[in-house]
Amino acid sequence: MSGTTLNAKTYARPNMNGGEHQAFRIFFLSIILGALAFVGYSVVKDLHQAGESTLAIGAFVLLALALLIALGFEFVNGFHDTANAVATVIYTNSLPPLVAVVWSGMWNLFGVLVSSGAVAYSIITLLPVELILQVGSGAGYAMIFALLISAIVWNLATWALGIPNSSSHALIGSILGVGFANQILAPAGNPLYGVEWGQVTKVFSSLLFSPICGFVLAAGLLMVFKLLIKNPTLYKAPEGDAPPPLWIRTLLVGTCTGVSFFHGSNDGQKGMGLIMLILIGAAPTAYALNRAMPENAMPAFIQTAEEAASVFTQHGSTDGSTITAAQARNTVTDALRQKAVNTPAVYSALAVLSHDIGGAVQDYHSLHAIPATAVPNVRTDMYLVSDAIRTLSSVSHIPAAETKTLTTFKKQLDAGTRFIPTWVKISVALALGLGTMVGWKRIVVTVGEKIGKTHLTYAQGASAEIVAMGTIGLAEGYGMPVSTTHILSSGVAGTMVAGGGGLQWRTLRAMAMAWIVTLPAAMLISGVLYVLFRQIF
Repeated sequence: MSGTTLNAKTYARPNMNGGEHQAFRIFFLSIILGALAFVGYSVVKDLHQAGESTLAIGAFVLLALALLIALGFEFVNGFHDTANAVATVIYTNSLPPLVAVVWSGMWNLFGVLVSSGAVAYSIITLLPVELILQVGSGAGYAMIFALLISAIVWNLATWALGIPNSSSHALIGSILGVGFANQILAPAGNPLYGVEWGQVTKVFSSLLFSPICGFVLAAGLLMVFKLLIKNPTLYKAPEGDAPPPLWIRTLLVGTCTGVSFFHGSNDGQKGMGLIMLILIGAAPTAYALNRAMPENAMPAFIQTAEEAASVFTQHGSTDGSTITAAQARNTVTDALRQKAVNTPAVYSALAVLSHDIGGAVQDYHSLHAIPATAVPNVRTDMYLVSDAIRTLSSVSHIPAAETKTLTTFKKQLDAGTRFIPTWVKISVALALGLGTMVGWKRIVVTVGEKIGKTHLTYAQGASAEIVAMGTIGLAEGYGMPVSTTHILSSGVAGTMVAGGGGLQWRTLRAMAMAWIVTLPAAMLISGVLYVLFRQIF
């Protein structure tokens, strides 16, 4: 990307290649190979513990390829998005570039490891319900490959141009593209039914909030610094390659650490949810249900299931007709697809499914004891009831006491189906952390040199990082995906305006255009790929 750079008389670019020795590259490659071996060992171990026989060669190849692409997305996410976190410490000479990216990668890794998983499944709910339930089918694999490859392609394209762009934005656009394409391919399909619009609105509200929040809050924080802290050193640009005073350096490194940690805890989860879909589709016996749920939690689970079934029965049909479990699944699936859950027929179907879930757990005493032949139906029932309760919470008028029962049941259902094995967290953490150490230079130069007309000061760097750290941390707590890129780059722009330094509008126009184009571009790429992959699979 072309653009105006800072005046060479007053500015010297940090040495981006310092410390890159052959030994580091060998170590880096060894970690990648070790991580892939760890993933393979973990899958085989889980299959053995679940009593599932070795996968057929074709299924194993698809599983391996899908996992590799999913981890590749997180790897690209690392070197694309996390460059924003290290730009401020590099351009204020707080840390040498190589030290900064290794440090940031390590804290990204820690962030992933302690993440809750809430963001992972908020992304998953954007997918068409029938593809989630049939992820092991040809259409399911086509979905996974299409949306991941689309997001990777768009991220690499914007990275090659040096344009800070949101990986979250690209992934969500890819998911929407798959949803539209899947519905268009369906007989008499209405594309509008292929997307969970309530979740889309919720997610896009957070993504739209990101750049506005970054710009306004970072600009405001810089002005607060100027009012409360009179030390002029804080508002000066670095001189040559001299590091800042210790207290300023500590502040900048601390905020970089926080942004890296929360980036890992938020963005790292997006790949986790997709990896779980891949595992569920390829090996449902091992991954469709949470085998780690303790047996002593089952009596309460069974009781809540029966209470929920009673609630649904009270609001269900009164014509005395009964339906089978298969009919109930079809009724609820169609209702979720058409966003028409609040009807007596659906309540009756939910009562049947809730009763069957409780009965299955009661018969086998725990989730891990449910036989392989029954696992797909039990998981489907649990997912459908949970998603229906989520949808009903915004459209129905069930009394508060009954709502509490359904909410409790939903939490128990989610604990049984929406879980992240530790090895998945570790593998995603390694992919994101290692990705941070690769390809970061293009985005760092853009953030450090091509947003403002003047050199980044210590106060500006700290303001942008503090706002990014706080915003991403709050989003993680609420299970909302936000854009690290948009928050931090717009935060830098806000501090430039507040500091009177001015903006390089060519760069900002390119970033704004990327923000606008990402959604339709990712949708188009993923939609076309999905149609092609449907023919292959």
